[in-house]
Amino acid sequence: MANNKKSDNTTTQQRMPASKRFAVDLKTWGPFVALLALAVLGVLINPAFLGLDNLSNMLTRSAFIGIIAIGATFVITAGGLDLSVGAMAAFIAGVMIILMNSLVEQFGAGWTTVLLGIGASLLLGICAGFINGIVTTKGKIEAFIVTLGTMGIYRSLVTYLSDGGTLTLDWAVRDIYRPVYYGSFLGITIPVWVFLAVAVIGYILLNYTRFGRYCFAIGSNEKVAEYSAIHVDRVKTLTYMLQGVCVALATIIYVPRLGSASGATGVLWELEAIAAVIIGGTMLKGGHGRIWGTVVGAIMLTMIGNILNLTDAISNYLNGTVQGIIIIVAVYLQRASWRKTGP
Repeated sequence: MANNKKSDNTTTQQRMPASKRFAVDLKTWGPFVALLALAVLGVLINPAFLGLDNLSNMLTRSAFIGIIAIGATFVITAGGLDLSVGAMAAFIAGVMIILMNSLVEQFGAGWTTVLLGIGASLLLGICAGFINGIVTTKGKIEAFIVTLGTMGIYRSLVTYLSDGGTLTLDWAVRDIYRPVYYGSFLGITIPVWVFLAVAVIGYILLNYTRFGRYCFAIGSNEKVAEYSAIHVDRVKTLTYMLQGVCVALATIIYVPRLGSASGATGVLWELEAIAAVIIGGTMLKGGHGRIWGTVVGAIMLTMIGNILNLTDAISNYLNGTVQGIIIIVAVYLQRASWRKTGP
C-alpha cells in the first residue's frame, strides 16, 4: 500500500510540467538566489565587499529595516498596509529622547533612565499600532488612507517637539546607551542579534500558531475568514500592534547610533520595509507571507546601498531609484509567477 502511494506521488510529480515545478521552487528560493547573485556582483565590483568590517556594518544597518519589515510581513499577509512606520519611528525616537533627558535629573544618567526610555518606546509602539489597527477595522477605512494620515501626524508631531530642529540625547545617557548599537556578543553586533531573534519569533508566530494561520486566511479572503468564525478585526488590529512593537524595537537600537531625532528621521523607511517584504516573496495583496524571505529582502536592500558606495559607476544618491525599480519588478514577477502556477 505504501509503495503504491509513493508510486502515485512520483507519477504525479512526473506528470507535472517542468516549468511549473521550477516556478514553485523559484517562489521559495528566488530571494536567496538573488541575494547570492548580488553578493557575487559586490565582490566583482570591489573585493573589499567581503571584508569583515564591511559585512558587519552591512548586517547591522539592515537590522533597522529588517525588524520593521518583519512586522510589515504580518500586516501585509493579513491584507493590510502600513505607510506610517518611518514617521512612527521618528516620533517614538523623539519622545524617547525627551523622556530620557528629563529623567536624568531624577535618576541620573544610568541604566534606570535608559530602561524607562525603552519601556516608553515599546508602549508608544503598541499604542500607535493599535490606533492604526482600530481606525482601519472599526472605522472601515482603507489602511492606505489611515496610515497615510497617521504618517503625516507623527511626522508633524516630531517636528513640533523638536521645534523644527533636532532633539539630541544627553551625552552622559548616550555613553551608557551606546553598547545597544555598538556593542557585540560572540563577534556579532547587538542589532544583528535582535534582528535574528525577532525573525525567529516572527517565523514561529506566522507559521506555527493559530494567529499566523488566521493572518493567511484573512489575507486570502476576508469574507470567508469571517464565515469561519475568525475575529477578523481583532486579528488585523493585532498585526498593526505587532508592527508597532517592531518599529519600537528598531527605534530602540537606532537612537544610540546617532543620539538624535528630527522630522527627517526615518524618511522612506516605509518604502524600504515594504520593498523588503515584497522582494522576500510575500504577496502584496495578502494571503501569503515569508519571514525568512523578508529577512533576505532587507539584507538585499542594504547590500544594494553598500555596493553603490563601493563603486563610482552609479551614484549612491540613486539608491532610492534602484529600490523603486526593484519593487516594481518584484511585484510584476510575483503576479506573473502566481498567475501561471497558482498558490
